[in-house]
Amino acid sequence: MTTTTTACTARPLPAQVLRELRTRDDAGRVPVPLTDEEGGAPLRCCLRRGEPGERIALVSYAPLRRWAAGTGVDPGAYDEQGPVFIHAGDCPGPAAGAALPFTNAHRTVRRYSAAGRILGGRLVEDEAGTRAAFAEAFADPEVALVHVRAVEYGCFLYEVRRT
Repeated sequence: MTTTTTACTARPLPAQVLRELRTRDDAGRVPVPLTDEEGGAPLRCCLRRGEPGERIALVSYAPLRRWAAGTGVDPGAYDEQGPVFIHAGDCPGPAAGAALPFTNAHRTVRRYSAAGRILGGRLVEDEAGTRAAFAEAFADPEVALVHVRAVEYGCFLYEVRRT
């Protein structure tokens, strides 16, 4: 189950991608599982914060590269990879009816075209701002998807595609 917004859906990392990342991440490294002693890691597999004691892994992920491979476009210089937390083992995904994830801090909503090029972005502060940024992004017919990223670290949090 994914989190629904007015015009789009927050997408956790797909199960097949998670299986691949748990074996070898997008930087070619073998992940090293660890215990999240304090909790709070933003998990991209289930779009929630980790609980104390959960087994997680920090892996390198290339979201635009993977999207581009599935659509047949070349992300060019926009191909980037960065750190994301995932559960070290299988994960059931987001909870049914879960709220829009990770909206409790400044975020960047970055827009991409169907050709994989950045079309702009918007800084948001909360869920209302995030939803408004999605509506604004998808009002533009050139926008194919958006990435939500953490401002403080620049990490990819999740993707939203045109529905």
